[in-house]
Amino acid sequence: MSYPIPENEVERNEVLRSYRVMDTPVEAAFEDICRLAAQICDCPVAYVSFIEEDRFWFKSKYGLPADFEGCPREIAFCSVTVCGSDLVLVPDLKADEYYKEFPFVVGDPFLGFYCAMPLVTPDGFAIGTICVMDFKPRELDFEQQEAVRRLAHQTMAQLEYRRRIIELDQTMRELDTAHALLAKEKARADNLLMTMLPDSIARELLENDKVAPRFFNDATVLFADVQGFTKFAEKADAAMLIGMLNIYFAAFDDIMEEFGLEKIKTIGDAYMAVSGVPKPDRLYTQNACLAALAMQKAADKQKVDRQKLRLPFFEFRIGIHSGPVIAGLVGRKRFTYDIWGDAVNVAARLESHSEAGRINVSARVFHQTSPFFEFTERGSIEVKNKAPVAMYFLDRLQEQYSEDADGRTANAKFQMMSDPTKLRFKM
Repeated sequence: MSYPIPENEVERNEVLRSYRVMDTPVEAAFEDICRLAAQICDCPVAYVSFIEEDRFWFKSKYGLPADFEGCPREIAFCSVTVCGSDLVLVPDLKADEYYKEFPFVVGDPFLGFYCAMPLVTPDGFAIGTICVMDFKPRELDFEQQEAVRRLAHQTMAQLEYRRRIIELDQTMRELDTAHALLAKEKARADNLLMTMLPDSIARELLENDKVAPRFFNDATVLFADVQGFTKFAEKADAAMLIGMLNIYFAAFDDIMEEFGLEKIKTIGDAYMAVSGVPKPDRLYTQNACLAALAMQKAADKQKVDRQKLRLPFFEFRIGIHSGPVIAGLVGRKRFTYDIWGDAVNVAARLESHSEAGRINVSARVFHQTSPFFEFTERGSIEVKNKAPVAMYFLDRLQEQYSEDADGRTANAKFQMMSDPTKLRFKM
């Protein structure tokens, strides 16, 4: 589902960020304005909200669940409101051509009425809204509509006051810490480098101003990309597309950290990671398989959640192969940690010959991990610029090593059996 975007969207987002209001705690002034709007308009729901990029977020709310913090922009009622500068009034959402198919109209909580006024800055940028809603169609009289307008002006005045206080506080803190600026900047740069690169590589670069390329006898390379991404991208809105990729890739980043894999890069919809580099690990292949199953689980969860909201979703093909690689830094101004070798090429071919929602592995990965996982043999398959490659679908953990019914989470027995150092032998 697409949504309207103001002509000044880039500048509008920059102005919103200057107010530093997103993700801030509850503040009494905004809560009072929100409650007053609901009382004046005799509506069960009211809120003050902001829209940044593809995100719709509540600063304060009345009549909504405490854990409901926002929703995707494409299904936010106020996506239309921030495109204008005056009151938007929809007496009957179910009869409105634009809103009648919205998930929150046709589904729980079955909203029926909407009225909102944009929060317009002194420079003319609509950064958010103040809104009242009802579960049934209704009207607001002239005085109520004017009250919503005035409350929007008061909300904007509160935001301006709040920003000036923040700016004054920042200035005072900058004066207090000016003498330590150079030391902090160096620490920040060092920390940024540690975030961008593997820890051992970043330390080597800081100590020696260079990193020597390193050969690894064996590592496991993981590739993933979106099935049918090219066709989807041709029709999708750019902001929605980037927002969706970020949701999935952020989850994958957490998974890589959990299982000790090193994220190498993303190229468009492709995600690449390696296990056993730069820090060797005897369980590198098992960890790559566990990470792939966790990626499957995360993608499936997004599919279920987004289908409930009638939103598009992605399905990923995954390929895994083990083999020797060379790792090192490329670039001078913007360092990138990368890997090279035939193992990388084979993993990419395995991914391209996988299927949506499946994990395609090589014979080497199969033989390394078959005592713990269940596979479906696919036979030898022709691949580009390669001899036929024996392939297997990784289906799940064996039942005896699985914590869950789907076989995607390892239990304590798996951890014990897969790592010989944890075994206790009787003398």
